[in-house]
Amino acid sequence: MAKVKRTRVLRWLQENHKVRKLFLIGGADSAKSYSTAQYLLLDKFFGETKRDILVLRRTRVDCKDSCYKLILEIMEDLDLPYHQNKSDLVISSVDGRSNTIKFTGMDERNKFKSKEYNYVWLEEATEFAFDDYLEIIRRCRRRTDTVNQIICSLNPIDSHSWVKTEIEDKPMKNMAIDHSTVDDNPFAAQVDIEELEELKDRDINQYNVYRHGKWGVLKNIIYTNWKAYSNIDKYGPGLLDISYGIDWGYAKPAALVKVYWFDGDKIIWEEIIHQKGLTVPQFIELAKEKIPDPKEWKREYYAGTDQPGAIQQFYDAGFNIDGAVTHVQDGINYCQAHLVGIIGSNLIKEAQGYKRKEDKDGHVMEDPVKFMDHGMDAGRYGTYSRVIPVETEEYITYDERVSISPV
Repeated sequence: MAKVKRTRVLRWLQENHKVRKLFLIGGADSAKSYSTAQYLLLDKFFGETKRDILVLRRTRVDCKDSCYKLILEIMEDLDLPYHQNKSDLVISSVDGRSNTIKFTGMDERNKFKSKEYNYVWLEEATEFAFDDYLEIIRRCRRRTDTVNQIICSLNPIDSHSWVKTEIEDKPMKNMAIDHSTVDDNPFAAQVDIEELEELKDRDINQYNVYRHGKWGVLKNIIYTNWKAYSNIDKYGPGLLDISYGIDWGYAKPAALVKVYWFDGDKIIWEEIIHQKGLTVPQFIELAKEKIPDPKEWKREYYAGTDQPGAIQQFYDAGFNIDGAVTHVQDGINYCQAHLVGIIGSNLIKEAQGYKRKEDKDGHVMEDPVKFMDHGMDAGRYGTYSRVIPVETEEYITYDERVSISPV
């Protein structure tokens, strides 16, 4: 059994166990989400009795792919007992404590709006509207002998967010706010710390947000004319075709994005895979799990040309894959004119911060900031490569099968 990874943020949560409203505002890799999951598990789910806990993201799918997965991983690492209802995304205690954790999203508010809870966690709270927050507070009032709590965790990406204007700027009783950075996480990987430091020379706004946990100012954002959707059915009829884009990664996320083409060349991007630590064989296995129909593998897939061996392995596994057209600015220009929707929490978060570089004097440049952009690259590959013939690029073709060792 692994040891509990205790961070300063976890200790802060434990010290504020009698405060009703807690806000964790922090940069990237500050362990705010991991610490919140630990707190709800160790102190509440396994430390109290007859407690109902609600964990929320903007959509149920986002919650399943992030918070639900995280809490299951922690319980497995610590060898903690639990009962799992996979269809309802509910975890229940099996030690007689009669506790539950429900995972869902605001797209299924009818499943929790008539119920009451002891503890509620809003992960990525900037995804929610202020009215959502007020509604959820009303759900956090189940009978208890302690204090019912609502915990909001977030990156401070926009100084106009309700968390800044309605909460931090208007402090109230029975509320506490913690600011954290990667320095508060002794378990952060050195490569991730170095990437955050590199932002200082790339974009000072993102450096302040993600390295130092300071409130940012959204400007020079590249994609602005899109809406967030919980699933493709929310958009409407007129689907003409589908293509896919892939961006490679291991220490950084590997991304697979599905591109829906509608009448008028309107496109919607859907996050299929956005995950670190995948070897190419694991990436292929996960892609087949997420896209189980072999007929779907015959659609057009376009991938970054920096790993021709990975493209070959996908091709050998049955995917109709080719090297992408990688012209950054031309691809961005096309996507700006046609992108109308995005599905998936990681893609949405990337798009909200995907911006053009600024030099030290504040002059805006054409190139985007190279940070948290793997889903953006994959979406662009799957979109622009379908419009511009791939043959116009200099790249390696894969007409003949070659033997390549697994990565």
